Amino acid sequence: MKVLVTGGAGFIGSHVVDALIRQGYQVVVVDNLSTGRLENINPAATFYQADICGPELERIFEEEKPELVNHQAAQTVIQKSMEDPAFDAKQNILGGLNLIMQCLRFGVKKIVYASSGGAVYGEPKYRPVDESHPVNPVSYYGISKHTIEHYLHVFCLEYTLRYVVLRYSNIYGPRQSPKGEAGVVAIFTRQMLQGERPTIFGKGDKTRDYVYVADVVTANLLAMGKGENSIYNIGTGVETSDLEMFNLLAELTGYQSNPHYAPVRKGEIYRSCLDYSKAQKAIGWQPQFLLREGLAETVNYYRSLSER
Repeated sequence: MKVLVTGGAGFIGSHVVDALIRQGYQVVVVDNLSTGRLENINPAATFYQADICGPELERIFEEEKPELVNHQAAQTVIQKSMEDPAFDAKQNILGGLNLIMQCLRFGVKKIVYASSGGAVYGEPKYRPVDESHPVNPVSYYGISKHTIEHYLHVFCLEYTLRYVVLRYSNIYGPRQSPKGEAGVVAIFTRQMLQGERPTIFGKGDKTRDYVYVADVVTANLLAMGKGENSIYNIGTGVETSDLEMFNLLAELTGYQSNPHYAPVRKGEIYRSCLDYSKAQKAIGWQPQFLLREGLAETVNYYRSLSER
């Protein structure tokens, strides 16, 4: 089977590509390299440097004729969406719609779509948040990610395209960019290893649900064959505060200074964690990596980069 992965040079997408190739799939990567990196691309994949918003996407589909699409490409930085909502909408809504139209035009059987369980729900009314929770995003990024979920649902009703939406919690792990890709683990780790002082926005009690990238890859692989036309949370159900994360990473990196504190940024929710029981029942997924275990792997990765 041939699978097209958008964002396949990026943090999550490149790990998905590696796993697909290990399982014997033919893989096509589409990435504009705005945040993705050439060195992340598996050499066994066919690579196109292209934007999902552009007309070249049709030519790629016509030439490659993928049977399944895994859509990881996105503008992912909440603060950028708040500063430039039009750019966010172009990348995440118009780009996603263009991708769906090519899937329909060229007979793709199924699309797995990476959404955001942190951003689409908004400030939780209860925790852990399940898929029945009201959707009330407080950022333009959350709006754009949720909009494509609606398009997939309606296109599924009108046509034969099948889909699975995976609403991710906060993902961390090797290859995550420490340069604004919404990755506090990557940012803190790089700063600590370089002797810089990390910044906590707020009092340190803001929480997130951290899931290791290898667990997210497993969810994507399972969603290829199971869970028709539905939405699943991908998280751990555990809240970790910013200060707890700081202290864990300080211990693992040997960092001995205190954090800098700054005002909370616009568009950020206060507390978040996801109920993954629906994914567990429907596609057989549950997280396997403990937080400390995943963080140790991540710190070792960034330490190896700093030693090169």
